[in-house]
Amino acid sequence: MGRMQNMRGRSRTVMVLLLVLTTLLGMEMGSAADCREEKRLGIQACKAVTMGQKPSPACCERARVSTPECICPAISPKVAFLIGGAKRFVRLVEGCGRRVPPGYKCGSITAP
Repeated sequence: MGRMQNMRGRSRTVMVLLLVLTTLLGMEMGSAADCREEKRLGIQACKAVTMGQKPSPACCERARVSTPECICPAISPKVAFLIGGAKRFVRLVEGCGRRVPPGYKCGSITAP
């Protein structure tokens, strides 16, 4: 009987650990629906940046709160070109209050 209780205890521990890890990973990366929403909000708030304008306060807010794992895959070579390249991208993001470490890769952009 002691062995069965020990196995049940381990099973519960593993399940709790998996639940915690799933929750933490879900919070960090977000669900697919969350990522779609982040991209939609980012495009809506920052569209003017692709036309050479400075980021609006709403765009800067998106730059500060968006999850890179959701946003970076949307930075295609075409979007990188429209933004004005890596240097302008980094300058804009950092101007909004989010640090971009040297060599950081976000989609088709690699920070200088």
